[in-house]
Amino acid sequence: MPSIAAAGRGSGAAAVRMAEDGGRGAATSPTAARRFVRCLYVVGFLDLFGVSMVVPLMSLHIKSLGASHTVVGIIGSLYGIMQLFSSTFVGCWSDIVGRRYSLLACILLSALGYFLLGASTSVFLFALSRVPVGIFKHTLSISKALLSDLVSERDRPLVMGRFNAASGVGFILGPVVGGYLTELEDGFYRTSFICASIFLLNAGLVWMLPWNEENIVNMKHEHSKKRTDNSSPIRDRDSHMKPVTNGAMANDSPFQSPWVQIATVLKRIKEIASSDLWDIFLIRLLMSVAILLYYSNFTLALDERFGVKPLFSGYLMSYSSTLGVLAGCLLGPITRLYQHNTYRLLLHSSTFTCVLILLYASALGMWMVILSSTFLAFSTTIGRTCIIDLELTIGGNEASGTLLGVGQSVTSVGRIIAPLLSGIAQEFSPCGPPSLGVGLALIAILIMNINKQKYCSSGNVKLKNQ
Repeated sequence: MPSIAAAGRGSGAAAVRMAEDGGRGAATSPTAARRFVRCLYVVGFLDLFGVSMVVPLMSLHIKSLGASHTVVGIIGSLYGIMQLFSSTFVGCWSDIVGRRYSLLACILLSALGYFLLGASTSVFLFALSRVPVGIFKHTLSISKALLSDLVSERDRPLVMGRFNAASGVGFILGPVVGGYLTELEDGFYRTSFICASIFLLNAGLVWMLPWNEENIVNMKHEHSKKRTDNSSPIRDRDSHMKPVTNGAMANDSPFQSPWVQIATVLKRIKEIASSDLWDIFLIRLLMSVAILLYYSNFTLALDERFGVKPLFSGYLMSYSSTLGVLAGCLLGPITRLYQHNTYRLLLHSSTFTCVLILLYASALGMWMVILSSTFLAFSTTIGRTCIIDLELTIGGNEASGTLLGVGQSVTSVGRIIAPLLSGIAQEFSPCGPPSLGVGLALIAILIMNINKQKYCSSGNVKLKNQ
C-alpha cells in the first residue's frame, strides 16, 4: 500500500500539472489548501453568528406585528417543513452544478430573505421573508460537503469537528450581539440588515476563495488509501489537504437547462432511496430524537423537579454549548486515539450519550444534572460528527452533497417528531422525555451492533447505481 508521502507526491505532481495547464484557480499546494479550509471555518462562523443574532428575536417581532400564537407556530412549522423537503434537493443540486455556484446561490438568497425580514412591517412580509431562507438556508451542509471533497477520509472527522466548533462559537456570540442591538431604536430591523450584510460578506469570501476548476480523476481513490495508512501526525497535517476536486467543481455547467438539472437531482435521490443506507439514516433519526427529547422542555423539567429558575437553566445550556465547541476542537486527538475507526467511536459515544441521558432522567440532585450536561456536550458533538463521517464513508464521497442533504432532512423529521413525543411523555412524568430518549438510543446502539460488519468494511457499500 502506498505511503502518505507517496500519495502526497502524487498530489503535488497533480498540482504542478494544473498550474502548467493554465492555473485558473488554485488550491494547488498544501498551504493553499489549508488556507482554503480555514476560510471555510470563517464562513461557518459568520453564518451561524448572523443567524443567531436574529432568530431569538423573531418571536417578539412577529408578536409586535399583531400575530397570534397560532400564527407564530404556523410560520415556524412552515419554515421547518421547507427545510425538510429542500435540504435533499439542494444538497443533490450542489453535487450536480458544483459547490461554488450552489454555495453562492444559497448564501445570496438567504441574504435576500434576511433583507426582506428587515423590511417586514406586516405578518405577510414576515412570512414571505422566511420562504427564501427556508428553501436555501443550507450553507452549512454545502460547506461540509465541500470540506469532504477537500480532505481525506482519515482527516474528515477532525476537519468537520473544527468546522462545527467555529460555527458553534458564532452561535454562542450571536445572541449576545443581537440582544444588545435590539435595545437600540428599531433594533430588530437593524439586526436583520446587519445579518443580511454578514451573508453578503460571506458570499464575497466564498467568491474569492482559491477555487480550482480542474478535475483530478484519481484523487477520490487516494482518500481511502490515506485513511488506512499509519503515518505521523506531522505528515498527515501537510498531506490531508487536496485541490478542489469534482465535487467542488462539477463537470456539469450550472447554466444548463433547469429541466436537466431537476431530472438529474431526482435520479440521484432515487439512487439514495434504493441504496443500503437506511440503517445509517435510522440511527441518525433515533439519536437525534433522543437528544432532542433531552433538551425539550429542559427549563420546565428542571423547574418541576428541582425548583431551578429559568436563568440558571439558561446558564447551564450556554455552558453545555461552550463545552460542545471545545469537544469539536478535541476531535483530532480522540480520532487518533481510536485509530480513525469512526464506527467504534460512534458506538462508544452513542452508548455514553445513552448512559448520560439515563443519569439525567434518574437524577436526584442538580449535581447529577450538571455532571450529565458536562459530558453530554462532548458525546453528542462527537456523535454528530461521526454519523456524518459514516454516511460519507459508506455512501461514497461522490454524492456527498446528496448524502448530507438527506441526513439534514432526517434531522428535520426528528425536530418535528420530538416535540410531540416530549409533550406526550411529559404528561406522565417530568422524567418521561429523557426516559423515552434512552429507549430510542438503545435501539440505535442495537442497530449499530447488528450491522457492525457493514460499517467496518470501509465503504464497501455504495449507491447501487454507481
